[in-house]
Amino acid sequence: MILLKYFSLILGISMLAACGNGQETEISEENPLNVVATTSMIADLMERIGGETVEVSGLMGPGVDPHDYQPSTSDVNTMAEADLIAYNGLMLEERFVEVFEQLDQRGVPSIIMADALNEGDLLDPEEDEESLEFDPHIWFSVTHWEAVTAHAADQLSEIDPDNEDYYQENADSYLTELDELRTYIEERIEEVPEQSRYLVTAHDAFQYFGEEFGFDVIGLQGLNTQTEAGTGDISGLADFLVDNQINAVFVESSVSPRNIEALIEAARSRGHEVENAGELYSDALGSSEADADTYLKMYRSNIDTIVDGLAD
Repeated sequence: MILLKYFSLILGISMLAACGNGQETEISEENPLNVVATTSMIADLMERIGGETVEVSGLMGPGVDPHDYQPSTSDVNTMAEADLIAYNGLMLEERFVEVFEQLDQRGVPSIIMADALNEGDLLDPEEDEESLEFDPHIWFSVTHWEAVTAHAADQLSEIDPDNEDYYQENADSYLTELDELRTYIEERIEEVPEQSRYLVTAHDAFQYFGEEFGFDVIGLQGLNTQTEAGTGDISGLADFLVDNQINAVFVESSVSPRNIEALIEAARSRGHEVENAGELYSDALGSSEADADTYLKMYRSNIDTIVDGLAD
């Protein structure tokens, strides 16, 4: 059944690609570049850099888990009609791999965010993460996201050299805001005592954050949300919470809270009270109603939740 579905998707790409998707006129506000982005973080970035000369379609909305997202026929049609595909890479969008390959063979250009980084910049997964060579959650390093911003601007400039100055100016403006974000993060983290800088979450999405800002990060599930936590994982982490007197853990918007709830109960059964200190945005941005619908807002919301949950 899965093979039949993918055959239909790839056939759809072939038929649509035959119609052509190249830009024959100057890219402008009146004739914007049709960009399709996989995750909400990437859609936000492409909108910031492309500004008025791009029209961005994001495939995954708030709370959507990209590890497990299955592209629909509609998604494939949208990508096949695009002038440009923007995606994370590093197997974050694992179920898109065949589609990306087919689109590439048919000349649909792409920007892969992970191409901004050297292998030495990337974190290795745990031994049981068979499908991942590197940790794909690169957006939680502000430094990495700055490199991604510059890379995306350069790639857009190659595709549309007439608007290079515009893209580079937008990127420079955004880089200034990312630098301001870093300052905000560092100032708020000062409120958390060093011995309390443990971040325990539903899955292991925050290692880049931990490395950059000095937190020990423990995810109940692995890097890939398709890896289920077992009773032994919950029991072992409950012991860790008790041993290190950790009183706060966090759920995630794109991951079921049931394992974190089980962890809290396991700690309580050991006589140690742990609270659910709030929801973090991990693999997707939040909604506009939650004021977390951009990368900058999402990160500030996460930092406020983390610090308020861990500060004495």
